[in-house]
Amino acid sequence: MMAATAPTYASTHPAPPPQTGQRVRVLIADDSAVVRGLVARWIGEAGYEVVATAANGRIALEAMSRHDPDVILLDIDMPELDGTQALPLLLAKSPGVQVIMMSTLTTRNADISLRCLALGAVDYIPKPESNRGVTTSDAFRTDLIERVRIFGSARARKRGASSAPIPIAHGMPAPAPVSALRPTSPLVLRPKARTGIAPRVLLIGASTGGPRAVGEVLEKIGTATLRQFPVLIVQHMPPVFTAVFAEHLGVRTGLPAAEGKADERLQPGRIYVAPGGRHMGLGGSRQDVTIRLHDGPVVNFCRPAVDVLFQDAATIFGASALAVVLTGMGSDGTGGARALTEAGAAVLAQDEATSTVWGMPGSIAKAGLAQAILPLAEIGPALRNLLTGQGA
Repeated sequence: MMAATAPTYASTHPAPPPQTGQRVRVLIADDSAVVRGLVARWIGEAGYEVVATAANGRIALEAMSRHDPDVILLDIDMPELDGTQALPLLLAKSPGVQVIMMSTLTTRNADISLRCLALGAVDYIPKPESNRGVTTSDAFRTDLIERVRIFGSARARKRGASSAPIPIAHGMPAPAPVSALRPTSPLVLRPKARTGIAPRVLLIGASTGGPRAVGEVLEKIGTATLRQFPVLIVQHMPPVFTAVFAEHLGVRTGLPAAEGKADERLQPGRIYVAPGGRHMGLGGSRQDVTIRLHDGPVVNFCRPAVDVLFQDAATIFGASALAVVLTGMGSDGTGGARALTEAGAAVLAQDEATSTVWGMPGSIAKAGLAQAILPLAEIGPALRNLLTGQGA
């Protein structure tokens, strides 16, 4: 990400250091020696272990055999063997390795990064386009370390290593580690709404791991059903990426899909994605609903924020809204889900086992706001049933 357009989500969370004994192993593959050196230093200072660095995909593959890393930070543009060519080979060598793509904010690289997620990468990090930008971007450094913590800790646990981080005072509370999101008591589902009011709109909120999850959910709902409803999506992403993400959804569903535009009227059979860096809400009346875009303060450390869309939808659509919260770090969407449920709308949440990070859906589940908590594969069919009046 470029410093001038750094995404607001997650970057305000300082990553806590690991406990003594935690050995998350990281491999850095980037053709820039400056980037490799800086990132290696940051990772070491955060308490993780850099087991190898590589100037291209071929060297990264050789290092894989010797070091068995938990996390690979993989640049897209490299000589000899670039990131897209190396990705399937790295995953074949070690199916459980967590590969995070790194790329500058261009339309081409956004497209490639999203395609890499479909091939098995777990996430992406937009990086500044110059070495100087890498050096000066606190947001890039914080986002990178946070992802290493989340994905590396999960992999390290499977190897039997301790992975619970210790929160530290840093002016802002650190996000809860993944393990802390597991409920200490049985989850309580919200009773099914008995309003008899048919849904008129589908709302989706997601963050880390969301691009893959959102695509699968829409595909399983089916084009025939989606043609009957407007679909509004808040996926935590920087500018450029959201436009490309919308294009990918359009190809996957066969429906018109694009970033929402200010004052655009909602129409059934269209997919509206919140533009990166801007909140997307709703305005107008129940008979003539329009998109509302604004640059207001971050909400839950995010812009766009799921809460903004959900709260506006609760006001305008009330019980005729239907919402789902998918994988993602943090708790964005919980406040909006509460407003929706109080208005009589149904809210579904993805379960922990199939979430890349069970932060956002976990927060919904623990708050008792979810009508159902479902594996990813079951969410699309459940939403289709609700949209078509067949129940969950």
